[in-house]
Amino acid sequence: MSSPDPVDGYDAAVVGLGPVGSVLSILLAQQGHRVVVLERWPEPYPLPRAVHFDGEVGRILQSCGIAEQLVATTQPGEVYEWRNASDEVLLRFGRIGLDASGWPLSSMFNQPTLEALLRDRAAELATVEVRRGTEVVGLDQDDEGVTLHLSGDGDGTGVRAGYAIGCDGAGSTVRSLIGSPVTDLGFFYDWFIVDVILHDDRVFDPINVQICDPARPTTAVSGGPGRRRWEFMVLPNEQIDDFRNEAIAWRLLAPWNVTPDNAVLERHAVYTFQARWADRWRDGRVLLAGDAAHQMPPFAGQGMCSGIRDAANLAWKLDLVVGGLADPAILDTYAHERLDNVRAVIDFSMELGKVICVSDPDEAAARDAAMTAAVEPGVLADVPPLPGIPVTGVCAHGSPGAGELFVQGRVGVDGATCLFDDAVGAGWRLVTTPDVEIDRELQAWFSTIGGRGVRVGAGGDVDDLDGSYGAWFADHGAVAALQRPDFHLYGSAADGRGATALLDRLRADLMP
Repeated sequence: MSSPDPVDGYDAAVVGLGPVGSVLSILLAQQGHRVVVLERWPEPYPLPRAVHFDGEVGRILQSCGIAEQLVATTQPGEVYEWRNASDEVLLRFGRIGLDASGWPLSSMFNQPTLEALLRDRAAELATVEVRRGTEVVGLDQDDEGVTLHLSGDGDGTGVRAGYAIGCDGAGSTVRSLIGSPVTDLGFFYDWFIVDVILHDDRVFDPINVQICDPARPTTAVSGGPGRRRWEFMVLPNEQIDDFRNEAIAWRLLAPWNVTPDNAVLERHAVYTFQARWADRWRDGRVLLAGDAAHQMPPFAGQGMCSGIRDAANLAWKLDLVVGGLADPAILDTYAHERLDNVRAVIDFSMELGKVICVSDPDEAAARDAAMTAAVEPGVLADVPPLPGIPVTGVCAHGSPGAGELFVQGRVGVDGATCLFDDAVGAGWRLVTTPDVEIDRELQAWFSTIGGRGVRVGAGGDVDDLDGSYGAWFADHGAVAALQRPDFHLYGSAADGRGATALLDRLRADLMP
């Protein structure tokens, strides 16, 4: 839904070409918008960083058109165990099989591989232009757009776009340029991160484990097929400089039978885990996303995930605003919806960290006693669900399921079996039982925002092969669910009249 007169040819300028900037650029370009991506580094960063994404993020990446390649380069992380120094299980959680989003609850991956898939996908889209080795050093904005000033820009014209989004990491230049304050919770721990490529195809059971040993809290997880990551806590009496060499990496890996004879040391670095967020995510036509807007400890594996959720939330809102189909005020809901979620995830990550980062033996013994007493042998504990979006304002209607993530099941269409989104695409979707009728005039309006009605079940547009949709409708007393492009629900309805009213309400909410 590209605007008829984009500013100087660009609807959006995305600063930063990490996973968040890449996803945002792809989602906008898939809607026909012209996007310029400004990346300060001339070459991609070749070493691992993030190693985990969850089912919701898998579905977002699926909507970017890379699902088949992604599945081939990831490893499901079905079980995550926490053990103490005596190898007793303190906590065991996860899920075997797929979650409600149609993806594994946890997928383990190599970030450079993911970034390469996203770069290749962006290169397929004619409306994405990537400029590497281009650093943003200033910006100005007016009622019509944003001018980004670049290093080495001899004529001083810079780049003009309707909107600019800072996806430029924890040290964000864009955040500094708009003067957004940062709330820092003062949660700091130093950990030594070691990534290896194994020579042999070794099986790790469980695939992911947290060793809550006060002598050295340690994380050992998959880094994607053929790779492993170890994270070793730097103890209070140790110096960070002592960890800046390969020798200590191999010494810490030796108890795991990982040596120079059977593995390649790909990366070793000390990271300081932090918990903070930007207080202002929007300044007129300039917005923040990803690490530019928030940082969190890695204990819940939600850092990159949170940034990609930002991209999915912001992309559909920018799409409508740039296309003249929604009031620009809808962009104010972006930070409102995402910051509540980010704060909850940061709090959860910190609580996990307080359990893990115990270096006092007496405190660890008390923790172990409390946790082992609660373990049910052979039972996988449920992973606490992330909070949905607030059911307020223009982005969610107060009905059953509103604000929650909607399911993605396996469906049948024309004799083929696939995931729902692969059959009907991503975007606004009014998912109903086959007997629901919707006002034609509203259907016509719905199509202008990329909306589509999909009847699920016998005699409908797609067959509900695994019963996901029938079960959801039964659980919520509904026959219709209005799904946003970021897969959260705007709302549900108990009958056809209610479904029509739901679309009518959405139109009133979005009308510019």
